[in-house]
Parts: sequence; C-alpha cells; structure tokens
Amino acid sequence: MVVEFPWWFYPILVWTLFWKGVAMWKSARNNQAIWFVASLVINTFGILPIIYLRWFQQDWNKRSAEAPMFFSQARKKRFLKSWFGREGLRRNLLDCLNNC
Repeated sequence: MVVEFPWWFYPILVWTLFWKGVAMWKSARNNQAIWFVASLVINTFGILPIIYLRWFQQDWNKRSAEAPMFFSQARKKRFLKSWFGREGLRRNLLDCLNNC
C-alpha cells in the first residue's frame, strides 16, 4: 500500500529536518542535553530549533571555562575509570556473565 502525500508535505519535511538537524548538532557540540532531547522529541515544524539557535545556543568559541558542561573532566575520568579500570572491567564482565 502506497501512501500519497500532498505536494506541500515534502517542503515542510525538508524544512523541519534541516532545522532539527542543525539544532541537534549545535546542542550536542555545546553539551546542552536538554535542548538536544527537546529538539529530538518535540515537533514544532522547525520553530523550536530556530528559537534555540537564535537565543539559547552557546557559542563554542566564546564559551567561558566556568560554563557548565554536561560531563566535567573529573566526572568523565571517574566514569571511565569505574567502567574500564582494572577492577571496573572485571566487575562488569562478571556481572554480564552471571546475568546473561
């Protein structure tokens, strides 16, 4: 069964995907997880991504060192050590073997 869409559907689809893609790319690069998820889940025909890009986006080059990051370096280091450190990797493998 083939679904026929009206002619105006395709320009709206391209418009929405373009703005959604740009907003998601910029929010991911700027570690703004809430805006990333909002752009992914909420469909506003490109209005929400344009609002984000115009008023709420942090400029990657101008971001100060005090700006909050989704993962700080210390948090990232603790996470990697807990999962991939000597004990963490052994513990995770044993948990997987016991529960699989």
